[in-house]
Amino acid sequence: MIVTLTANPSVDRTVTLTEPLLRGQVHRAANVTSQPGGKGVNVARVVTSGGVPALAVLPGTEDDPVVSGLRGAGIAFRAVPTGGTPRTNLTIAEADGTTTKINEPGYPLRAPHLDALAAALTESAVGAAWVVLSGSLPPGVPVEWYARMVEELSAAGSAKIAVDTSDAPLLALFEETGSAAADLVKPNTDELAQLTGLDPAGLENPAAAARAATALIERGVGAVLATLGAAGAVLVTAEGAWFAGAPPIVARSTVGAGDSALAGYLLADLAGLDPADRLRAAVAYGSAATALPGTELPGPADIMLDAVLAHPLPDASPKALDDTATS
Repeated sequence: MIVTLTANPSVDRTVTLTEPLLRGQVHRAANVTSQPGGKGVNVARVVTSGGVPALAVLPGTEDDPVVSGLRGAGIAFRAVPTGGTPRTNLTIAEADGTTTKINEPGYPLRAPHLDALAAALTESAVGAAWVVLSGSLPPGVPVEWYARMVEELSAAGSAKIAVDTSDAPLLALFEETGSAAADLVKPNTDELAQLTGLDPAGLENPAAAARAATALIERGVGAVLATLGAAGAVLVTAEGAWFAGAPPIVARSTVGAGDSALAGYLLADLAGLDPADRLRAAVAYGSAATALPGTELPGPADIMLDAVLAHPLPDASPKALDDTATS
C-alpha cells in the first residue's frame, strides 16, 4: 500500500487550444476536461493504474467534486470533512505542448481540521510501504507542517516517507526537521535551487544537479530524485548517483509529469528494483505523462521503459559541489 496526502486538493480543469495562446485575445477551446487533482491525488491515480493499492488522504466532503471524481475512478480515499470546497486549477494547453497553469490558493484549513487530517494520515500509514506528502499547503497551514508530519511518521516507524513540495514548506523541511528526515525528496531544478542557493539554469546539467542533491543527502535525506524536465532526472543516495535521459517523445502537456515520475519510482521500489532501475522507471513514467494530453496520467501501457537508460555519475561529491558554487 502507498498512502498519499494531498493537503490542498483541486479540480484540475484543462482547456485545450488549437492555436497559440495570445495574451488579451479571445480563444475558443477545442476541448475541456476536468479531473480530481492535487499532487498526492495524481500519485495515487498512477500507482493504482500500475496495479498497486493506493489510498489518497485529503480534506473533502463526500459530495465534493474531487471526492466524487476519486470514487468514480475507483481510487481508494479517506476524506476528512472541513466544510470547504476544493480549489480549481486551470491549465491552458497549446498544440505544441506548451502549458500555462493558473492555480487557486485553496480553502483555508483551521487547526481542528488540520489535526483531524494529521490523525487520518497517521492511522492510514500503519502497515503502508510508503507515505507521500505532496503538493502545496492551503492557506492557514504553518509552513513547517510537512516537517512536523515527517517527524510524527518517522516516530511511528511503519512506512518510508517521500516529500514533493516547494517554496517555504520545502525549505522548512530541512530547517525544522530535527533527527527525522524524509526517505525520499523529489525536487525539480527550481526547487533544488531553492534548497542549495545555486542557479536553476546550471542545475539543468545532470552532474551539477547530482552534486547539489548530494548536499541534501548529507543533511539526512535518504534519496533525492531530481527531475530535470526534458533532460531526464538524476537519483542520488548514500550509495551513489545516477542519471537517466528522457526518451524521444512529442510533448503534449507537462501536467502531472513530476507526480508520475514519483509514482514510477515508488512502483519500482516496491518491485524490489535497484536504484538505477528505479530511476529508469521514474523517467519513463514522467515522460509518458508529458506525451499525454491535458491532465491524462499514464498507465503501464504508456511506459517505454526499454527506451530509458541510466548511467552512474561518479563526480557527485561535496567538493565538486563547492567547486560549482564558487565557479
